[in-house]
Amino acid sequence: MNLGGYLTRSARYWPDEPALVCGPRTWTYRELDATTDRLASALTDHLGLGRGDAVAALAWNRGELVEIEFALYKAGLLRVPINARLGPGEIEHILRDAPVRALLFDTAHRDIALAAIAGADTGCVPVRIDTDEAAPAPASGELSYQALVRAGREGTVAVEVGDDDPAVLNFTSGSTGKLKAAVQTFGNRLANMRKQLMSQESRLGPGTRYLACGPITHATGMNLLSGVFGGSTTHVLPSWSPEAFLDTVERERITATFLVPAMLNMVLAHPEAADRDLSSLTSVRIGGAPISPRRLRDAVALFGPVVAQGYGLAETTSVVAGLSREEVARAVAEDPELLRSCGRAAYDTEIRVVDEEGREVAPREVGEIIVRGPDCVTHYWKDPELTARTFRDGWVHTGDLAWMREDGYLFIVDRKKDMIISGGFNIYCTEVEAALYDHPAVEEVCVVGVPDEMWGEAVKAVVVPRPGHEPTAEELIAFCAERLDRFKKPRSVDFVSRLPHNRNGKLDRRAVREPFWADSARRVN
Repeated sequence: MNLGGYLTRSARYWPDEPALVCGPRTWTYRELDATTDRLASALTDHLGLGRGDAVAALAWNRGELVEIEFALYKAGLLRVPINARLGPGEIEHILRDAPVRALLFDTAHRDIALAAIAGADTGCVPVRIDTDEAAPAPASGELSYQALVRAGREGTVAVEVGDDDPAVLNFTSGSTGKLKAAVQTFGNRLANMRKQLMSQESRLGPGTRYLACGPITHATGMNLLSGVFGGSTTHVLPSWSPEAFLDTVERERITATFLVPAMLNMVLAHPEAADRDLSSLTSVRIGGAPISPRRLRDAVALFGPVVAQGYGLAETTSVVAGLSREEVARAVAEDPELLRSCGRAAYDTEIRVVDEEGREVAPREVGEIIVRGPDCVTHYWKDPELTARTFRDGWVHTGDLAWMREDGYLFIVDRKKDMIISGGFNIYCTEVEAALYDHPAVEEVCVVGVPDEMWGEAVKAVVVPRPGHEPTAEELIAFCAERLDRFKKPRSVDFVSRLPHNRNGKLDRRAVREPFWADSARRVN
């Protein structure tokens, strides 16, 4: 099989239709197919790379990242997407760990890329993506991406690979802070494409204009393969801001998009959001982090009954459970409990909620989510110990705690490591956060456990107030006491102007929690 063949197929069906738009540039399907053939052949013929060799990309969002992805599929090479916000030590670690044979980077990351290549000392070839004639002259041994593409030959490239061959090393720190790489195979990627095409929420076809808002090297870019297969147009946002999002949706008549909750919060807070024409949107999917019922209601109020949400991990390639547009709309109208759910198992995915011994728990009883399906990975790269803990008997043990309703809807309550244990009671941060989001003065909130001599841990809320509001700690604590069991209410509230987010735009709970434990001799949890 060869995943790049789906682009070649679409170039035959829709040669002159737009496949990709980024900034002022548009690629037709014919152009994208031809460019990726040239790049694939250049990587193999000129750089001497062979099936399974690792190639990394380090750049802010740009169309060339899509070219690189499909060229690597065509050449049967191992793709190593690097988060553009990683530090030099982390990049060097990835280059050495893979090991990466060629690193393709933009000018903005040139210095850090060259330093990482030198530090890794693995013979990695530096290739700079650059269309700016005023950019620095190439360093010794540095290749030009554009020249490399021109050096490639014409004609279809389609190296045969197996279902179990590694396709992508998805390096992520997750909640641990330590870089780990889920090994996604070509079979995993193909299964994920099938899943997206089978879903009304994620199916992309001719006439669909999908806006990729976040880094397309990661979750936002998971639609690229299915989008190309379906003949849709992908618009890549070069850099995120709520203004750029609103402008692009309005100007390009975007029909589908994906937002993480932090992005959604920014859009909802934008003073002009309600006055923009967003009527072209037929699918707004929310994922990547928990979202409160209040924010989901706000999203429906802004975008209309087109909002869906899902739950997935790098270890599952993408979404394993989803709440459809119709289900979100029904939840808003008549089933408020459902707004707390991330949905039911997607397509051919199996989900169970189990206890510490791996036994399935009763409906509404909290346990750990385990998942299996053809898009689930089976191991981490060069980490047998973590592999043994996470992948057991064909199931992915997610580390997420949840309960399942009698009708199969999944309700995530927390990460195992984020759960607060106070006086012997389990308290879930997301439950307390959901209550606080119902308060009109709360813009964003992070709940953590902090040291407490009597109870072991106490619940603390760190709150960003909405502009023009000045809530008090006593007011918010009393508000929670009316909505939660009293032992779950925050014992204290701090107010800040902003909360830290990680490189993928998710709330960084570890960074919020750490200062409160810095002087503690032990760490609860």
